[in-house]
Amino acid sequence: MKTRLLLLGAGLIAACYLSATATIAHAQDPLVVNSSTIKLKFENERVRVMEATLPPGAKEQMHSHPAYVIYVLEGGRYRNHASDGKTTEGEFKTGDVIYRDPLTHFAENIGDKPMHLLLVELKDPRAGGASPHG
Repeated sequence: MKTRLLLLGAGLIAACYLSATATIAHAQDPLVVNSSTIKLKFENERVRVMEATLPPGAKEQMHSHPAYVIYVLEGGRYRNHASDGKTTEGEFKTGDVIYRDPLTHFAENIGDKPMHLLLVELKDPRAGGASPHG
């Protein structure tokens, strides 16, 4: 009986580990999986700022963002592929500012010009530093 409980416990631990590593592998850091198109510009305990340049036809790898803001330096047409399989198309206009909730996706530039974006990922405000509101 004790051996069965140990085997059951070990099986549950292994299943949890495999589930967690599958989620981590599925939802990668954009700086790691898209290193040729996304570069780190600034990071502290509150935000991470990245610069993305997607040439025409470029297709990213699947990755995840916490809540974030996009500032469009140079716009263009894109196709967004969500982790649930949903695909949408749209256009970023130069000067647009867009807020997005946490997201796992990959995007592709379906236009004929490079897109150039600043991405500002928001970190947990409790992660450090004093609140500006007291």
